[in-house]
Amino acid sequence: MKSLKVTNIGEIRNELNKYKRGRKFDIHQFNQVARLAWLGRVVMQPLDPQDAETRSFLIYIQEPDELAAHFLNTDQELTGAMHIVDGEQAEALIQVLRSGVEERAKLYEDLSRSDFYFRYFYRPEPEEGPAETPRGGSEG
Repeated sequence: MKSLKVTNIGEIRNELNKYKRGRKFDIHQFNQVARLAWLGRVVMQPLDPQDAETRSFLIYIQEPDELAAHFLNTDQELTGAMHIVDGEQAEALIQVLRSGVEERAKLYEDLSRSDFYFRYFYRPEPEEGPAETPRGGSEG
């Protein structure tokens, strides 16, 4: 944690303003966080809900599960930690989080309607159509 000397009020205000603005992730970090947000591994809340001027968010980025971690290759300094993110990126992450929830919910709905038994074990009997003439035979 950063410590500040209380002797200079201007420094304290500057530090407070830095926190209020939050920081921007670089493109690589933002994409990693967005992927985890899509998976629902990000918890977000406004940094200061009572201050209308503060648009930044406090976010906690959870570790991905093992299967996702195998494919996503996430930076270790991002996960398992809290970050203060600027408002613009936070709004984008909220949209990613929302779309991930909606798409996963649709996947689960489709999964609940899947009939695996019939997919793998049911074979409809062929319909009997008009009698076919054997190939190579003579007609009539």
